[in-house]
Amino acid sequence: MAKVSTAPSDLEADEGQAAPPPKRGIVGRLLGIFTGLSKKQMMIYGGGLLLAIGLGFGAMTMFGGKTDMAAAPAVPKGVYHDLPEMVVNLSATNERPQYLRVKITIEVDNDEIVRALKPVLPRVIDTFQVHLRELRAVDLEGSAGLFRLREELMRRVNHSIAPAKIRAVLFKEIVVQ
Repeated sequence: MAKVSTAPSDLEADEGQAAPPPKRGIVGRLLGIFTGLSKKQMMIYGGGLLLAIGLGFGAMTMFGGKTDMAAAPAVPKGVYHDLPEMVVNLSATNERPQYLRVKITIEVDNDEIVRALKPVLPRVIDTFQVHLRELRAVDLEGSAGLFRLREELMRRVNHSIAPAKIRAVLFKEIVVQ
């Protein structure tokens, strides 16, 4: 008699076992993770995932990515011109006389403005001294007093060299005695 094999054939073995899951992409895998969760859990995990993506994107744009140096405004380099030291007596009070010693540097955009400034420099120094003699010691107190003085001196220089303009008046030294 012929021996009948009771072992299942290869075809029968494949039919009885579950087929391996099909290969899925990233989206399919993510959706597979969420299939066994309740709605509340899916909302919590989904919100956390969106928050992580948003924070990652924000950090990348703020700290990471390439910065375009051409788009950043270039700070133009200034040219500095020192004025001679000035000593003036301040507006008199009933007390002892007070003196102001000041060293000023003028910041300009280019050498052309310095060339425009040099012929009128005696006029600029004269207007500075006239203005400084009218000041009192209390006018120079605090940063607000120095700011007002800087703005007034800058206005006087710009008026003298118009249409050219200076960028700033810089104080190297201010001493009230």
